[in-house]
Amino acid sequence: MTVTVRFAPSPTGHLHIGNLRTALFNWLFAQRQGGRFVLRFDDTDKERSRTEFADQIAVDLAWIGLAPDRVIRQSERLALYDAAAERLKAAGLLYACYETPDELDRKRKRLAARNLPPVYGREALRLSDDERLALEAEGRRPHWRFLLPNFADDPLQPQRTEIHWDDLVRGPQTVDLASLSDPVLIRGDGSYLYTLPSIVDDGDVGVTHVIRGDDHVTNTGVQIAIFRALGLTPPVFGHHNLLTTVSGEGLSKRSGALSLVSLREAGLEPMAVASLAVLVGLPGAIDAMPDLAALAERMQFEGSSQSASKFDPSELDRLNADLVHAMPYADVADRLAAMGVPSTDAEAFWQTVRANCARVADAAEWVEVAFGDLDRTPELSDEDRQFVTAARGSLPEGAFGPEAWREWTGALKQATGRKGKALFMPLRLALTGRDHGPELAALLPLIGRQRTLARLG
Repeated sequence: MTVTVRFAPSPTGHLHIGNLRTALFNWLFAQRQGGRFVLRFDDTDKERSRTEFADQIAVDLAWIGLAPDRVIRQSERLALYDAAAERLKAAGLLYACYETPDELDRKRKRLAARNLPPVYGREALRLSDDERLALEAEGRRPHWRFLLPNFADDPLQPQRTEIHWDDLVRGPQTVDLASLSDPVLIRGDGSYLYTLPSIVDDGDVGVTHVIRGDDHVTNTGVQIAIFRALGLTPPVFGHHNLLTTVSGEGLSKRSGALSLVSLREAGLEPMAVASLAVLVGLPGAIDAMPDLAALAERMQFEGSSQSASKFDPSELDRLNADLVHAMPYADVADRLAAMGVPSTDAEAFWQTVRANCARVADAAEWVEVAFGDLDRTPELSDEDRQFVTAARGSLPEGAFGPEAWREWTGALKQATGRKGKALFMPLRLALTGRDHGPELAALLPLIGRQRTLARLG
C-alpha cells in the first residue's frame, strides 16, 4: 500500500498559517512514509471560488517547498459526484427534504426549549408522494440528506450506533450516530456540500490517510458511514489541534490573518514559517529547522496538545533570525546580487553581516555601508572628530587585508593612548554612521581604502 494523503483547500481566499499546518502535517507524513501528496482544490462553490486564489495557493505551497504529486479540481469531477449521489438515492440512503431554513431554525429552537438535542427528526420520511408533489408545486426544491445507519428496522426510531476509529493523533475515538442529524449532501439548488465530493475523491484517488483539524472529529463518524455506504474502505483519520491568534481568535482565509502572502512579503524565510506552523503545540522546543527533512524528523503526534495552540508571530522573528545567522552564502547569493553586492565580495560580505540581520533584507543596510555612501552623518565631539581625522595618517599601506584593522588600531593606541570604547567607537561612527554592527575587522576590507579615507574627513 502506497501512503496517499491530500490537502484540500477551498480557493476562496489566501492560505493562512493554520491551513499551512494541515498541509505540512500531510506532506511531512507522506515524505516519511515514502508516499504521495495530492493537492485538491475544493472549488465547487462557484460564487466564492477564484482562479487567482488557486494560483496563489500553488505559489504559497511552492514557497514552503511542498510539491504535490497530483493536482485535482472538484469543479472538473462533477460527473463522479452525480454518479455517487444516484447510487445512494437508488439504495434509499439519500432522501429529499423540503424544509426551508426558517422552518429548520424553528424546529431547532423548539427542541432547545425542551432541552433536547437539535437533531433532525427525519420528518421528510413521513411525507407521502402527494405531499411531496404539493410542496414541489409550491416551488420548493428539495435538499438531500444522507440516511445515517443508526436504526434497526425503522429510521424513525434511531438507536445508539457507535462508530469507532483509531485516530492517528488522538487515539481511540467514538461517535454515536444517533446523536447526529442526517447530513445534507446536496443543496436545494443542486450543488454539493463538502462531504460527498470529498469522500468520492478520497476513494477515487486512493487516499489512505486523512490528516486535518480537530474541528472535523464529529464529522468523521458520518463520513465513515458514507464511505461504507459507497462500498469504499475508510482511510485512517488523524485530527490535529487548531491554531488561533495570540488573542485566541480563529484563523480565516477571508480575514487574511497570518496569511502566507503577508508573511512572505514581510521578508520571513519559509522554514521559519514552516517550523513554527508544525512545532507549536507539539512536544519539545520550538526551534528553527534548516529544511523540511529535519522538520519531518521532529514531527510527532504522540503527546501533542489536545487544545488549540496560540500562534505568536513574534516567535517567527526569533526563528527567522536563527536561520539567517546560520544561512550559507549559496542560499542568499541571488538576493545579494539583486541588492547590488559586487560578486567578488559577496560571500565575504554575507559572512560579515549575517549575524546582524534578522531578515536577509536587512543586509541592504550594510550594502550601503560597505559599498556606497553613508546615509547618515555621524555625530562626533570635537575631540573625537580631531582623533578620527588624525587617524588617516595611521592607516596601513596598500589594499586592506584581514589584519588591517588590528594593525591600524594598534598603531592608534600606541600613538594616542586611547583604548577600548574611546578608541573604537569614534572610528565605527565615522566609518559606518552607526554605533553597532558587524566586526570592523571584517568590514574594513569591504569598505576599502578610498571610502575609508573619505569618511575619516
